[in-house]
Amino acid sequence: MHVKAHRCYHPGLPGHLPGTLFLRNLIERRSLLAQLVRRDFQQRYVGSAAGWLWGLIHPLVLLLSYAFVFSVCLHQSNPLKIFAGLLPWLLFSETVQRSAASLIEQANLITKTVFPAEIIPISIFLSSLVSHVMATGLVVVAAGILLRHISPSLALLPLFLFLLGLFAVGIGWIASSLQVYLRDTAQVLAVALTLWFWITPIFIEEDKYPARLRFLITANPLAWFVRAYRQMLLENSVPSLPNLAVAAVFSVAAFFIGGLFFRYMKRGFADVL
Repeated sequence: MHVKAHRCYHPGLPGHLPGTLFLRNLIERRSLLAQLVRRDFQQRYVGSAAGWLWGLIHPLVLLLSYAFVFSVCLHQSNPLKIFAGLLPWLLFSETVQRSAASLIEQANLITKTVFPAEIIPISIFLSSLVSHVMATGLVVVAAGILLRHISPSLALLPLFLFLLGLFAVGIGWIASSLQVYLRDTAQVLAVALTLWFWITPIFIEEDKYPARLRFLITANPLAWFVRAYRQMLLENSVPSLPNLAVAAVFSVAAFFIGGLFFRYMKRGFADVL
């Protein structure tokens, strides 16, 4: 991949709304972003006979496994409900975990060219989004066959995907910039994500949480996405306005905090990498 040098990005110039220059920079470099996404997606399946079909095979096997374990063996929990709740978590965790090591993996670009390092986690999210869309389509088809309906609230899915992207990229910026200076960050992140996963109401129903622990749901950004996904994919209901508002607040806050943190840490990347 050939990377052309561009003028430096200065997000803190006065006279501009916060984020304006970042968005303009992203639009101007959309071809570079597309190259990164294409290369990342191809590298994930390089040498594979099935290629991108693995992005569909993996969630299909996962869905069939849940159906066997929970419906056939345990006679409980709708496997579609579990799988629908897993979808936003899988996209978020994959983006964050892969972003953590992404700057070190792309060190040659960051140190040898005028390269906008902030778009690397964005490219990882967009690359992961391809498999996510295929898995989501699988749930929609399964819901149409098994539940005999397709929720009209699916029209809101792009909005929640956008918000989930803001949240995942914001956390990814923080993780990736910390990893440059503290190489144990990825290990700490893996532990944190494991704990985060089990306090997210995916396998455990929200009403099964003890009253004294309900705050874990309210304060958990992913819980709002899990609830919305289940409503959009499996139920004939629209996510509530408070659900959308809370998800938006968490997402925008993470995106801006992560962006500011990344911009501050970015100053020393070339020296450390």
